[in-house]
Amino acid sequence: MSNINRSTKRPSLAANVGRGALAGVAGSVVMTAWQKLVEMPLSEREDSYGPAELAEKLLPVKPSSDAGRKRLNYAAHTALGAMWGGAYGVAAHLGLRGARGAAATFGAIYTQDLVMIPALGLGKPWTWSRKEWTIDVLDKVVVIAATGAIFDRVLGPHARA
Repeated sequence: MSNINRSTKRPSLAANVGRGALAGVAGSVVMTAWQKLVEMPLSEREDSYGPAELAEKLLPVKPSSDAGRKRLNYAAHTALGAMWGGAYGVAAHLGLRGARGAAATFGAIYTQDLVMIPALGLGKPWTWSRKEWTIDVLDKVVVIAATGAIFDRVLGPHARA
């Protein structure tokens, strides 16, 4: 079965979500590089274990060592990137690409983040400092911008044209 709708030659929603998820994994690598090489040295913050805390809250996992928790953190971080990339794939399927696709995806994932964090008891965003908000927003902008660029220029259906 083809991933292309024969009547329009437009990739299916599933194909775009899959491409988006792959772009999101790559986008999470870009975000990690941004954090380690730029943001964390400038902000002087320590590693965040938010993704691991989310995984521990939702899944029956509890690493028994610091190294295990770090691996879980990277795995959850990458899975979140894939999910956000899937959201970009939906936006692209609806015709939103580039800055418009990134803005739509950012709006959706950041709103979800701000609802999910307190709902799961993982934090209270309304207590964050201006610095914490700035870091959080910039990190998400980086991952979504990278995901969108990778989808549109490398993995998207028009990238090969």
